[in-house]
Amino acid sequence: MNEILNEIRRLIRESRTMYLPHVKAEALEENGAVYYMNGKNGTEFDWYVNGKVSDFFVFYKDENNLGAVKLTLYRDGGVLVYIYDEHGRNLIKEIKTYVEASTEEIFTFAVLLRNVMDDKKIWDANIDSIDTGVILTADHISEFKNNEHYYEDMINRKKLLGMMSYVSKKITDEGWKVGYMTREAALNENDSGWSFMSGNEDDEYVADYSNIKLLSIAGVCQLDSDVLKYIDNPVGTALIRTSSDEFEIDNNDRKIYVEKR
Repeated sequence: MNEILNEIRRLIRESRTMYLPHVKAEALEENGAVYYMNGKNGTEFDWYVNGKVSDFFVFYKDENNLGAVKLTLYRDGGVLVYIYDEHGRNLIKEIKTYVEASTEEIFTFAVLLRNVMDDKKIWDANIDSIDTGVILTADHISEFKNNEHYYEDMINRKKLLGMMSYVSKKITDEGWKVGYMTREAALNENDSGWSFMSGNEDDEYVADYSNIKLLSIAGVCQLDSDVLKYIDNPVGTALIRTSSDEFEIDNNDRKIYVEKR
């Protein structure tokens, strides 16, 4: 496992040397130590939901403690490196590269991090504290693999958030909240099946396709976060807003609660 950690150290060191030569070691946390940032979700979550192993940081040593270098290691060995100047306030370079390791080695590395760091509640720590001498057993590997099913709902939701939907311009352009949301069968693999209306459109407005936009579910949720808890509902769902922040099944017996954001 030291090989992957050494690759991470090398990539960060080379990035600092090339793009931050004016930043001295004493200006960085622990003289430029690299931190394994697992405190938010943990390695297993990142592996299955975010498609990565973890983020690794070098921080500026000041009151803001912002990142100087951020390295993200992905499941396939891909790496993204971000370099920040002006004490972390200015992104000056983004580098796409990879680590020289097999997918099996990267997976085993993730299992190691989960067992020697996450399970021991060692959060956001210097990578020098990672005990790479631990021998992983077949049970460690099997447990990590078998836990994938715990993340299925989150994986599916993340995929759904990237899918497209039909949205009335009264929502996107005029600032109305979603008042009516329906889910039909998807037309293709990028289609969520969802349509979102404000509830104050007439038939003529809806029939004019120039009044409708394509927008990702994540984009709709950014405009109106109230819909987020309903987007997992199945095909055939029709919901109307009944208050400032609640929806109910549309039984054609209530008026849509219409308001602006």
